[in-house]
Parts: sequence; structure tokens; C-alpha cells
Amino acid sequence: MEAPTNDQLVVNAQALTKSFGTVKVVQNVNFELTRGQILGLIGPSGSGKTTTVRMLVGIYEPTVGHIRVLGSRPAKFTPRIRERIGYMPQQFALYPELTVWENMNFAASIYGMTVRREKRLDELLDFVDLGPHKKKLARNLSGGMKRRLSLAATLVHNPELLFLDEPTAGIDPILRRRFWDHFKMLQQQGCTLFVTTQYVGEAAYCDNVGVMANGQLLMVESPDGLRRRAFGGEVVDMVTKERLLFKDLQQLSKLSFVQEPVTRLNDEGTGLRLVVNRASTAMPALLEWCKSEYITMVSIEEYLPPFDDVFVELVKNAATDS
Repeated sequence: MEAPTNDQLVVNAQALTKSFGTVKVVQNVNFELTRGQILGLIGPSGSGKTTTVRMLVGIYEPTVGHIRVLGSRPAKFTPRIRERIGYMPQQFALYPELTVWENMNFAASIYGMTVRREKRLDELLDFVDLGPHKKKLARNLSGGMKRRLSLAATLVHNPELLFLDEPTAGIDPILRRRFWDHFKMLQQQGCTLFVTTQYVGEAAYCDNVGVMANGQLLMVESPDGLRRRAFGGEVVDMVTKERLLFKDLQQLSKLSFVQEPVTRLNDEGTGLRLVVNRASTAMPALLEWCKSEYITMVSIEEYLPPFDDVFVELVKNAATDS
């Protein structure tokens, strides 16, 4: 893979470490984010995601390491660079004594928006389902409604780079899907997004995913790459008419494209799971193997493990390796 050029590279983080006293909250984090990508940072609460974001936007200075965002150190951002960035913090940071509309109007005023402001604000409030609540005081909103208002205020000035710290926390699944549809639309328009989440399944929406645990960035991979790293390859499930004997399982496990010992999926012994190099080439080969052994294949398909399982495997593997 070719290294990104300077005009493609939006975020470059090298050896980031953040300590509070003697406690290292983030340790030796390295990654790059290129223009037009969505990078997801996934991990449980307390894994260091928010601290990493705060370093990227200039709230915290790293104890060790270097950051460049849009070519500048976050601590030295000029007003012009800040205007190109949108940041949605994890905690509600708007004004509780202002209404929904007044908060949006204030956010627009910060960026000097005058032309078509009202239409833009209405569009954003409709997107986050807060149009009917525009006169409600922010302090009277539910937690989920506050998240939605925060996101709308973050998007008000059409930033080219978005840092979204758990934007879908506390949001119902239907609206969460709408948010991600909108994030993908922003990406198509040229926006670059850095998104943290505890919802591991949201990895599927990202171009690349960073997996964090205990302050460490375990890896940055594509969603498919994460599955391969977690399970040692791609996963294929097959069902046969006959019960396969132990000797059959041994033969299957010795095939050159099978990466792990074959496991049974049911008590009848007719369902099997195999980890293979490439599912697309392994499945025809498995069909041929069954024919040669006079075994009747009922079904065969690639299995895509849910990202919750992928995350558990990756953290377990990292603990074993350390």
C-alpha cells in the first residue's frame, strides 16, 4: 500500500501517550487518517477513546508523542483551522438554560453564519428529530435528545473534519442507523470522520477500525481485516447429510487452505465450522473434497462473525500475546 501524501493525510498521530499523575490513560498510540475516510475507534468505557479524541482536538497536550491535524499541532490551531473542524464531545456542552433553537442559533453565530441560517438549522433539527422541540429548554431534554442536539450543533457549519465522541450513545437503533447513513453521506461529500463508539457492531460502517483496550491501540484494520485477525482467517460453515467421523475431521483439518482444527456446530455431527484462507476459493474445494469422499453436502456458506465476537477474540488474543 502506498503511503498517503501530505495533502491526503488529515490526522497523523505518533507514539501518543497521556498520563495523569502516575497513571497512563493512553499508551503509545499510532495511526493515520486520510482524507475522505471514516476511522472508528472502538473499545469499552475507560479504554482511552475520549482521552485520545481530546488530544486530537487540543484539549489535552500529549505527555509523549506528536500529533498533526490538518497539518498543524492541535495546541496551535488557528481560528481558520478550527472552522474546518467539528467536535462533538461525549458530555453535553451546550447551554442548559437556552432552548434547542437558541443553542443552535448560538452555534451558528460562532461561525458567522448569516445567509440561509434558519433553513440550515431547521434541516438539522429535523434530521435529529428535534424539530417539534425547538422551543424546549435544553435542561429539560432527555439524555438521548441532548446527544441529538449536540450532533446537530456540531454539523451546523459543514465542517470538513469531524471528531465525534460516541455520537450514538443512548440513541435508539432506528435513529442510530439514520445517523450512520448521514455520516456515510457526509463522507461521500468529501468529509473525513473520526468516530468513537462502544457499539462494536458500528465497525461495519467504517473504512478502518482502531481497537482500544486498557489505553492501548491494539490494531487498526479494515472491518474484514479485523475478522481475519480475530479468527486467523475467514470462516465457513458447512452442513453434510452424513455424520462426519473423527478421521474425516482430521482429513479436513489437514487440507492446505484450512487454518484451524475443524469444530462441530451440532450434536448430530453434520454441521461444521472451518477457518480458511479465503472463503471464495475454499468453498468450491470443500465441495470437491466431499464428492471425493462420497459425502453429501447439504449447504455451505461463509459465516461473518458479529463484531462483538470479533472484539472479544481480539482482546483475548492480545492478552495472550502480552
